Amino acid sequence: MKTHKLLRYIIALVLGAAFIQGCSRYDPVPVSDCSKVVRHAQKVLGDLAPSHKEMMTDCKAASDNDRGCIMASSKKGEVAQCF
Repeated sequence: MKTHKLLRYIIALVLGAAFIQGCSRYDPVPVSDCSKVVRHAQKVLGDLAPSHKEMMTDCKAASDNDRGCIMASSKKGEVAQCF
């Protein structure tokens, strides 16, 4: 019985965290700031960053909210969650 309650608690916690993360909105960043976004992403990703050209293409195709998510990221895992 205790295991069942613990499992329900864990599931509720995971779903709550996923809901909060999924509903997060970031300050919109316009396409004109893609060079800033790419520089920031390269700094955060370090050696894992794709080429500058590829990142610029992705940045221009992304939404304002996605670019804002990248700018708010400070860890590699946070960048990965933006798309």
